[in-house]
Amino acid sequence: MGKILISAGHGGNEDGSIDMGVTVPGTTEAAEMIRIRDLVVPELRSRGFDVLAVPDDLSNEQTLKWINTRCQRDDVALEIHGGAASSPGARGASVFYIANNEVRKSHAELLLLALLRRVPQLPSRGAKPDTTTGTGSLSFTRNLGCPSLLMEVGYLTNPDDLGLIQNRRRDVALGIADGVASWSRAVAGDPGDLQSFPEVNISVNGGLYDEKGIIINNNAYVPIDLADMLGVDIANDPNVRRVRYRGVVYVKAIDLREYNISVGWDATTRTVTLKTLNALQICAEQLERIMGKGITSDIQMLMFLQGNNDSATQTYKDLPRFYREEGGIEGVNHDLAFCQMCLETSYLRFSGSLRPEDNNFGGIGAVSGAEGGITFNDPRLGVRAHIQHLKAYGNTEPLVQEVVDPRFRFVRRGVAPNVTDLSGRWDADPEYGAKVMAILRRLYESAGLI
Repeated sequence: MGKILISAGHGGNEDGSIDMGVTVPGTTEAAEMIRIRDLVVPELRSRGFDVLAVPDDLSNEQTLKWINTRCQRDDVALEIHGGAASSPGARGASVFYIANNEVRKSHAELLLLALLRRVPQLPSRGAKPDTTTGTGSLSFTRNLGCPSLLMEVGYLTNPDDLGLIQNRRRDVALGIADGVASWSRAVAGDPGDLQSFPEVNISVNGGLYDEKGIIINNNAYVPIDLADMLGVDIANDPNVRRVRYRGVVYVKAIDLREYNISVGWDATTRTVTLKTLNALQICAEQLERIMGKGITSDIQMLMFLQGNNDSATQTYKDLPRFYREEGGIEGVNHDLAFCQMCLETSYLRFSGSLRPEDNNFGGIGAVSGAEGGITFNDPRLGVRAHIQHLKAYGNTEPLVQEVVDPRFRFVRRGVAPNVTDLSGRWDADPEYGAKVMAILRRLYESAGLI
């Protein structure tokens, strides 16, 4: 079996100065990639591989020369990088290969799949030919005498990706090691380590689908053609996790929830169950509306809460009823309000500035000049304030009950009729509304409503 040569991107002297790559507050691309490389190398050595780490002080040109003087035909070379973009929303991992080389493409897919198995929270941007880069080609994939790939493990300019790189560094390194090990064996002609995944059945709106899905890291993936058949356009959505396996592109089934598709699992028959909204009881157009009538019962909300935080139901067993009653009085969809509460309080675990004793279930901020957060005397009053704050955003109708929300008067009435309109208003997170909707779909699934 051949050697493995691994380079951490950047860090060398380029044109008289040290190239640190992407720089973000508190760290650099060079520093993060070196830390990951320094975990990958001993891991591979512990598995019996001959591994060389490229010195960090070499320029790009010197790196290529260093590798070429040491590599042979059956060796493999990998360089790891972090991505960057002007938009903080750009994220995900990708592996670049020399264009028009199908074998090398399959190796790139192998590496990417291995990383996703260890860190499934990391979106995949796919295996890509180097012609898709800004420079039109990559010297690392073209100018080496052995098979070579360049991996971007995630975007340092994206908080979620950066968090995974820094907080899941060991898992990232293990994923890279898994992939490189399989790649090295494949190049050496040993197919024994190539990954194989168990198959599962797929049910669509009650009928069995002709093709099978696969299980990767305890997550179900379905063929992307199925999404097309359901009328879901995910081709350009970077947040949908996808992998290529045995010539077929699969997408992570749970990601389809964002496209109003119910996703379930039948353990007895090992079947992924998919249902489209046109086969359900709920009108898609009404899902996001703040003003409206919720459809879940007290016990359905309570059981959902118990499934996410068992201890919460002991202290807050009446909270679902409060949301149903207070939402009904003001005409606010209690399902949405309840799910927003789950997001704000982390299913009543509370975190950050929110405290259980404050009864501030909506995370309502303090009025200017006040010290600390907003506190309500009891849980019902806290729910009432939350409902009133939602109504302030949802329409221009007057309150039915006396105002208890201290920030009610500061809201431009009716500015956010849909929960997705709360993104950037209720919370700075641009995905805030989508996160509430994701919880809502899970609530409906657990209640058997979709």
